[in-house]
Amino acid sequence: MPAVQFSGSAAYLEQGSGQPVMLLHSSSASSAQWRALMDRLSVRFHVIAPDLYGYGSSASWPGRGVFSLADEAALVRVLLDRLDEPVHLVGHSYGGAVALQVARAHGDALRSLTLIEPVAFHLLRGSDPTDTAALREITAVADVVVRSLASGDYWRGCGHFVDYWSGQGSWAGMPADKRAALAARLGTVALDFHATIHEPSHLGEVERIAVPTLLLHGDRSPLPTHCICQRLARTMPNAIIATIQGAGHMAPLTHRDQVNDLITAHLDAHTVDPWFPRAARGQERSQPDFPLPCEVGGNEVLAFPAQAGRGN
Repeated sequence: MPAVQFSGSAAYLEQGSGQPVMLLHSSSASSAQWRALMDRLSVRFHVIAPDLYGYGSSASWPGRGVFSLADEAALVRVLLDRLDEPVHLVGHSYGGAVALQVARAHGDALRSLTLIEPVAFHLLRGSDPTDTAALREITAVADVVVRSLASGDYWRGCGHFVDYWSGQGSWAGMPADKRAALAARLGTVALDFHATIHEPSHLGEVERIAVPTLLLHGDRSPLPTHCICQRLARTMPNAIIATIQGAGHMAPLTHRDQVNDLITAHLDAHTVDPWFPRAARGQERSQPDFPLPCEVGGNEVLAFPAQAGRGN
């Protein structure tokens, strides 16, 4: 079982040994989101899953300045500095936006990158009409969250947030105790929206991220994350993109086995085998030929080089 550790204000789960893998969770969640994947990977990897600001056992943002993705990335960087080798970094949703920020600022600390529908909403600015509509759509969701927080109607704001990402009726279908726990995190969700919408970095900076990257998205996800994944696929120089059929934004939970299979395959493709001689360390396994068919959950998922998806 993973053990809870602390590094400054950040709590994290830690399990296994081997090359390090760090898992970053989505908004309103915690490191517990990754327990199944931790159990699977810890047989061969040293897995770390931090609680981001205001979630799980980590401290809330102290409020001594405007919150940004750089602040969240700094929390992650403290954990990266404890390691003596590059890490495989995986992020979902808000965790994906944080992972992208870490890759932009500290790419030399990464061995591979997996982004599952990163909510890097700032990348939708200044693009085509579809991206503009997507930014307008998600900004409207953020506005409901902020207004509900200001008025004290936390349940309304959290309900709108949950139904947007998980489908209409998802909030009503939750047990009351789970709804209460989620509503209590609405202030942190509002901070996450602020950080991802108002992040000042631009797409040109993403173009410099050369780390091998896997982009995952569901074919039933909302427009904003679909557009973001497509923009990243057209921009990142060393990325592949895979679509999970029948999945929405919360694929790591609803299609857990499929997502975990794809993550594991990506890590394996960029892991130095322990029996390699020391002189060969630092050389990764060669990238497999694409499209790569992955039989997961009874469905065939095809992963393509990002370049091949430019017309999508």
